[in-house]
Amino acid sequence: MPTVSTDESARAPQEFAGRRWLLPSALVHELSPDAHGFGRRPRRTARDWVVDFSCFLLAVLLGLAAAASLRDEPGLPHGFAVLDQTLGAVACAAVWLRRRWPVGLAVATIPVGLLSNTAGGAAMVILFTLAVHRPFRYVAWIGGVELALIPVFYWLRPDPDLPYAGVVAFTVLLTLAVIGWGMLVRSKRMLMLSLRDRAHRAETEARLRAEQAQRLAREAIAREMHDVLAHRLTLLSVHAGALEFRPDAPREEIARAAGVIRESAHEALQDLREIIGVLRTGESDDAGGRPQPTLGALDALVAECREAGMKVTLDHRIADPAGVPASVGRTAYRIAQESLTNARKHAPGSEVTVRLAGAPGGGLTVTVTNPPPRIVAPPVPGSGQGLIGLTERATLAGGHLEHGPTRDGGFEVRCGLPWPRT
Repeated sequence: MPTVSTDESARAPQEFAGRRWLLPSALVHELSPDAHGFGRRPRRTARDWVVDFSCFLLAVLLGLAAAASLRDEPGLPHGFAVLDQTLGAVACAAVWLRRRWPVGLAVATIPVGLLSNTAGGAAMVILFTLAVHRPFRYVAWIGGVELALIPVFYWLRPDPDLPYAGVVAFTVLLTLAVIGWGMLVRSKRMLMLSLRDRAHRAETEARLRAEQAQRLAREAIAREMHDVLAHRLTLLSVHAGALEFRPDAPREEIARAAGVIRESAHEALQDLREIIGVLRTGESDDAGGRPQPTLGALDALVAECREAGMKVTLDHRIADPAGVPASVGRTAYRIAQESLTNARKHAPGSEVTVRLAGAPGGGLTVTVTNPPPRIVAPPVPGSGQGLIGLTERATLAGGHLEHGPTRDGGFEVRCGLPWPRT
């Protein structure tokens, strides 16, 4: 059985691969639980063979020393002396099995220890193995019983050379030392496994954080591409459709539409290059390239929409647009841009009203309203994704966004953003 039970198994660190023979087999099994197959006991390492042979040799030497002292015990029957030595030999042989059944052998040494003095060395080795391989509750019960029986043993079989109190105190201290040593070895192994698990958990958490950061970055880039390119491509679609359905339009209108298409395509390519550059270099939007549009660029956006044929009314009630924080201004601009794009796609020909209001400390409000469409617009694939992105963008900025139909059948997007006092 393993030395220490852990909540989750992990792969063995590569630094142990070249010197596993120096580690206990139980510890190697914990570090690499799949190395020995499911349900199979770990095989002894070279270190285990050396330790097991040393423990067996120690148990035999102590047993021989105890057997030599049996002739000095007064009134000891010959048959009992033979039983003592036989049990001692069996206990010494059982030392080789102590890793497989540490609890069972430790329990068996309790009555054996009362009958055999030569089994004392093997009992100490088995008790040490119990302290190393099992939790403290087993050591407390079994070790406590053995400590309680030590005075009884020496009262029944007193030592011929040492006083009763002295030999009892020495044996009790030796037993406590063996238990303490075994618990120290166990605690060191548990510390090694806990440090390894902590390092593995830290690596896993770092990998998850990196994956989450990549996912958030990709979502931000996708949201930015949607907000930027949807507006440009909608202009391209509107004017390209006009040229397709009105090939006999006046030359001036065709030239104007072609100019808008060329300018929108150029702006879309510029925006796409900037976003791809951010994706490649990992720099923020403010690190280089063209400055990102803020609230001051809203007039140019409305003018661009009017040139594309939209009817847009701008109700700008902010006295100092430059005083709006840059992050809030960018969010307000993107919300107005996406709302105008949605109105152009779903309510073509309708007049759109954009209202801006707010003051420092009171927040910034952006409202985009359009009446019912004059004609039924064809369904657009992916409808609703833009509004989801706008809601998330407003939430990330610390505000809120509401959208839905109006009483007269139109549609309204209303967003509130924080505008703290400077």
